Amino acid sequence: MATKIIEISRRFFEKEIKPVLESEFPVASQQVACGIFGYGSECLGMDDQYSRDHHWGLRIDVLIPDEHFKTLSQEIRSRINAKLPESFEGYDLREGHVEGAGIAPESLEGFLSRTIGLTRAPRSLREWLDMPEEDIVHVTNGEVWYDPSSRFSNIRKSLTYYPEPVWLRRISHWCRYLSGMGIYPLHRALLRDNLVYATTAFGRSIKWMLELAFMLNKTYFPYDKWLYPFFRDLPDLAGEMDPLVTEAIASGTTWERRLKILNDLSDILDQKMVALGIIPRHPRFMGSETSGYRLLEHAYGTIVKSLPTEIKNHVPRWDQTYLEEFHTAYVDTLPMDTWNSLLNLTSVEESD
Repeated sequence: MATKIIEISRRFFEKEIKPVLESEFPVASQQVACGIFGYGSECLGMDDQYSRDHHWGLRIDVLIPDEHFKTLSQEIRSRINAKLPESFEGYDLREGHVEGAGIAPESLEGFLSRTIGLTRAPRSLREWLDMPEEDIVHVTNGEVWYDPSSRFSNIRKSLTYYPEPVWLRRISHWCRYLSGMGIYPLHRALLRDNLVYATTAFGRSIKWMLELAFMLNKTYFPYDKWLYPFFRDLPDLAGEMDPLVTEAIASGTTWERRLKILNDLSDILDQKMVALGIIPRHPRFMGSETSGYRLLEHAYGTIVKSLPTEIKNHVPRWDQTYLEEFHTAYVDTLPMDTWNSLLNLTSVEESD
């Protein structure tokens, strides 16, 4: 379904939008980048029937450099809107992703700032580590159909994957998260019969474990909603890990069995790191009665000792800070009725 949206949107761009851009804005059109990318399940090819409650329809993202965006964005939208038909291949162009046109003009620098926190490609290992991984995906996903200057396309290309020191630094910290903040506290929670803490620690462990599998495949992981579907398509590790993950999350699986599965999955990830040469071969370890099996923190320590000094103590960014800063400012500009409408919230009085 999402693929269909992308294909129709591309035809819509080629037939209706591109001619207006090039004829009405001959200079500015050579600086824009157009396609489908950024936020939204359709950019990952994952939209379904549940995605239609907001921003559904034909979509063309248009990135415009700031020097043109501030003066031309509204004019571009108005002129294109005036020349469009009411619908295209059955899709109403007066509703959808952007009401009135189906296009979403946006500042190139603004888009990059709220995703990777930069307005250009990263230039240092620290800048690479400061980009949230799921937001790198929002820059590299989807399709770009038109980019005469190649400015945006070159940034996308530069983000193909991490430099090796950054890759290793992120692997090391995810080993730390998974072992020290997931499996270890789960073990302690079960010893104390604290099932609330066990539940949160278990959920975090599964998430970090899947993300670590992406890293060992040298593939960016997407945001949480689509983490598992894309995990299942990984060429390495998924086939071995998925049956255990499926058993672990099943409602009838005991807590003791879940903990054992996480320990077994740790062995799989550890063996993969040895096979990739990330860590050297080591003797088989066993855990303790009180601390459990903190195997992956061995890998964490081993990798950290091999890292360049400039990033050894630089913690990788794991949360979408730049997006949340943007989102807070955006929501603050909206009347509450508009915000409630975007959330599909209807008051009880209105529905009676």
